[in-house]
Amino acid sequence: MTTEPPPGSGRQPPDDDPFTKRPPQDGSGTPGPGSPYDTPGGPPPPSGGGGPHGGGGPYGGAPDPLAGMPPLADSGRRTLARIIDMVLVGIVVWLLTWPFGVSEYDVDGDRINVGNSFAQSLVAAVLYIAYDTFMTARRGQTLGKKWLRMRVADLADGSTPSVQTALVRALVLWLPFAFCCACVWTVIAGGWSFFDRPYKQGLHDKAAKTVVVGTA
Repeated sequence: MTTEPPPGSGRQPPDDDPFTKRPPQDGSGTPGPGSPYDTPGGPPPPSGGGGPHGGGGPYGGAPDPLAGMPPLADSGRRTLARIIDMVLVGIVVWLLTWPFGVSEYDVDGDRINVGNSFAQSLVAAVLYIAYDTFMTARRGQTLGKKWLRMRVADLADGSTPSVQTALVRALVLWLPFAFCCACVWTVIAGGWSFFDRPYKQGLHDKAAKTVVVGTA
């Protein structure tokens, strides 16, 4: 059945006939807002997984920031870079504390001079944190990372971390190392990246929301 008048009748269809009325135009050739031809709610949101180059980041529903970044650095190379940094800073710590007779363990008979040990740990903590914070905030690279071609990047956008972010990262990594459980904490914090998915983050990376990526 149709509302069109029979041929030759001379009658025009009413203006409010929904079968012949065209949708309003907005000047661009598309139906205007509120039109019955609109799709309710607009187009469906894109779907995607939560892994690298997928569709969701680990700290929210935003698209994965690694989509436009270099590949994640290998955890083994990260470990080697960390060892290089530890050796370099350790030499400086030893040179600064040796003239004052400060050593990690000063054994006198059956006694261990804890004060000297704490003093060296304090110097080590300050130097490690200052070194890591300065180098990471400047270029995203310590010397070890630079030599092995990798850098630290903000997980959100891949930029070089700010001073605040670099400081948080360094504090989480180096404070326990210097004062209580050096070897154990290094294995836990750094070794976490071997098992973490999808971003290969150490515990210090998770605290600062950073990742380590390769460089050309």
